Amino acid sequence: MSYGNFKGKSKNTPLNSNAIEDILTMCPDINPEWLLTGNGEMLKSDQVNLIQKGRKTKDAVLEQQEVPLYDFEATAGLNELFKNSKQLHLMSTIKIPNIPACDGAIAITGDSMYPLLKSGDIIMYKQIPVETPSIFFGEMYLLGVMVDEFEEMVTVKYVQKSDLGSDYVKLVSQNQHHQPKDIKLDRITAMAMVKVSIRKNTMF
Repeated sequence: MSYGNFKGKSKNTPLNSNAIEDILTMCPDINPEWLLTGNGEMLKSDQVNLIQKGRKTKDAVLEQQEVPLYDFEATAGLNELFKNSKQLHLMSTIKIPNIPACDGAIAITGDSMYPLLKSGDIIMYKQIPVETPSIFFGEMYLLGVMVDEFEEMVTVKYVQKSDLGSDYVKLVSQNQHHQPKDIKLDRITAMAMVKVSIRKNTMF
């Protein structure tokens, strides 16, 4: 939705005070500055965090970029989203200044990375090839993992080196109630490094 959608028949006609009050009452998430001037973001800011804790790498940041937000629940898995259906499942875009380059964003579910991440948070990610030279061990990744011949599990974990050899990786949770797990690298269908998280502090 654009700034012009809130104006009258002429896009150059400013909103009157009654209309502004009505819009802000019905849509409390609207940013008043954006409504009045067209500047800034349409919605009030959520809590945005660069993923810094435990990072082994340092990213170059972009002054401005527009990151696509996907409806992940409508896809058949992470591998499908990365390969085939990005435009089909595009919900919106997110603009945040001074963050690392990201390929996309999705809302996550589950509590394996709690309290760093919680269900409903949005993560922004950068895709990488599923191969050992591309992995920065100790970093946080969005992963598609084959549970069996037909089912793909999507999860967010720290990826560490495995004691079982170079064909394996160890998936580690932030939540201490989840035990680390060693899996074969060839069971990972898709992976992306998590760069940014967004958390809504309130729903009003």
